[in-house]
Amino acid sequence: MSADAAPDATPDTTSDDDAVPLPADTAGLVRRRVARIALVLVVAAGLFVAYRMGVFETFAEPRALARSLVEMGWRGYLIFVLAYTLLQPFGVPGTIFVIAAPLIWPWPTAFALSMVGTMAASVVGFSFARFVAREWVSARIPKRLRKYDEALEERGFRTVVVLRLVLWMPQALHFFFGVSRVGFWTHFWGSVIGYIPPLFFVSYLGDQIFDASGNLQPQAWPLMGALVAVSAAVLLASHLYERRRRQRDA
Repeated sequence: MSADAAPDATPDTTSDDDAVPLPADTAGLVRRRVARIALVLVVAAGLFVAYRMGVFETFAEPRALARSLVEMGWRGYLIFVLAYTLLQPFGVPGTIFVIAAPLIWPWPTAFALSMVGTMAASVVGFSFARFVAREWVSARIPKRLRKYDEALEERGFRTVVVLRLVLWMPQALHFFFGVSRVGFWTHFWGSVIGYIPPLFFVSYLGDQIFDASGNLQPQAWPLMGALVAVSAAVLLASHLYERRRRQRDA
């Protein structure tokens, strides 16, 4: 045997960068599981913080609510937004918060808090439907919303804007967007644009529309009629535009 002979070994050219990637379906499943766990943890943490800050005790006494929130300063803002974010997506009407805000704070503060709370609640509802309970939610979407599936696929941003402007923030709409194919950021920015007019309207004119108990005042009906008329006009204009566009494409 020659002294120059070397062992016959195949060089190991495998590196960490050559690891076999996960299949697309497996990677997607992992991401969905992580998103579900993250969302559950965020909501659980929010509920814990809300409990520790006395959110539920504060809202259990409506007569003292306004005074307490004003006296709390920035903590009152946080309690309002936390309660809105955690309660509205799962059954509490968002109009309760939107109506209460201008009766508690000056309209610029009320508008800002209403926007933040409404958007946070919308994101929670959207994320719950998309990442946590997609199949369960999808089977319970009302048929009146399913008719917008095609519009969302073809004109997602504009459809989100119109539906938010006209329908506002029902839980079913959060969930419908979550199980649809509309992207997260399309939903987010479309919702922001759609929410601005009605939330500004209620915040700016809130004390003229509602009394201290949250009931409509007699002089409020013309204002509410104007809001309904504007929403109907936007919906009609969108419908006519889509019909003409389809006629041109036909």
